Amino acid sequence: MLGTKTPSTNKAMAFTAVGQGSAHLPFARTRPTDLVFIIDSSRSVRPNEFEKVKVFMSKVIESLDVGPDATRVGVINYASAVNNELSLKTHRTKANLLQAVRKIEPLSTGTMTGLAIQFAINRAFSEGEGARVQSPEINKVAIIVTDGRPQDGVKDVAARARALGIEIFAIGVGRVDMHTLRQMASEPLDEHVDYVESYSVIEKLTKKFQEAFCACTGGTATDLVFLIDGSKSVRPENFELVKRFINQIVDSLDVSDKNAHVGLVQYSSSVRQEFPLGQYKNKKDIKAAVRRMSYMEKGTMTGQALKYLVDNSFAISSGARPGVPKVAVVFTDGRSQDYINDAAKKAKDLGYKMFAVGVGNAVEDELKEIASEPVAEHYFYTADFRTINQIGKKLQSKICIEEEDPCECGAIVKFQRKVDNLIKALTRKHIL
Repeated sequence: MLGTKTPSTNKAMAFTAVGQGSAHLPFARTRPTDLVFIIDSSRSVRPNEFEKVKVFMSKVIESLDVGPDATRVGVINYASAVNNELSLKTHRTKANLLQAVRKIEPLSTGTMTGLAIQFAINRAFSEGEGARVQSPEINKVAIIVTDGRPQDGVKDVAARARALGIEIFAIGVGRVDMHTLRQMASEPLDEHVDYVESYSVIEKLTKKFQEAFCACTGGTATDLVFLIDGSKSVRPENFELVKRFINQIVDSLDVSDKNAHVGLVQYSSSVRQEFPLGQYKNKKDIKAAVRRMSYMEKGTMTGQALKYLVDNSFAISSGARPGVPKVAVVFTDGRSQDYINDAAKKAKDLGYKMFAVGVGNAVEDELKEIASEPVAEHYFYTADFRTINQIGKKLQSKICIEEEDPCECGAIVKFQRKVDNLIKALTRKHIL
């Protein structure tokens, strides 16, 4: 997810959600991976912020199958100079790795990111430091976390790293230079570049939604419709975040003929059904359709959208199933330009379970009007779209296959408590 270059007021908040949770995550089977974190600890990274980065690393490590024949982990700490904190050969158990990460101290000088990447090429990924011989069976992954503009060049050295088969994820925080992140990251950039400003609430909302859906749907049949604000105030980059938010919810569902069906409606000055319930029979097709959704970019007629939901989205002619529970997620970023009360009331009177999510200039009274009872469990508000939830989502989908059924209610809640939706597996090309 490519964010905008916006000053950070409190970077520490951005990593807060990463460190929450205490339940044990079930082990994930991994394809052999040499994973090296390249962590910026320049003077602009305050001590409490560096602690959050360490928590982030720990949560990623906790999700992995660590071992000599599975995942090996190294850590490079850099500022004006580079410290090889942990070699790939240093610690062969998860417990020892986590203990070592907790002991890492910030360097608090400049920002020589290019130097750190060159160090990774020359030393961190060398056989002498525990890296395995390059082969199609061994993944080479670097995760770079930085909060500023580097004082040296990164484009050429990052290109050399990628040419050597190192897959690079670039995570930027606060006042980071987005152009630099793109120069470092592997293709496709939207899967390898992330930006964190200061808000992590949407990521927490994802957790709440998954737990809520777990409680109200379990493994039973459910008709779920997303009603998404596509007004011009959302802005294109934030609309992309909303689409990814939808897909993260879809990931938590048991999509099948007998269980969850998903529909999607976008609204602005008018209402457009993107796809009806039951059109797509699996998560892959649903997520692809969500990604294809184009941005309407007009007004905010939430009342009209709610009326469409009542009259059309949950109709049998639109794929809804008789007797199956109906759930709607309404997402908006501003005040509705029309009246919402009657349609919202009718939806709830018909027994639809209504969730309301508001971002930015959304009006909380309107969200509460839309939400089912108890309102506190069905409406959510955050001040900003930016979030770190996709960082972990991509890492998870790139590295592991969950041993438990990810659609089981218990597995979802257990997983979310541990990593707050932060770690799913590296791409299918890396999976056993």
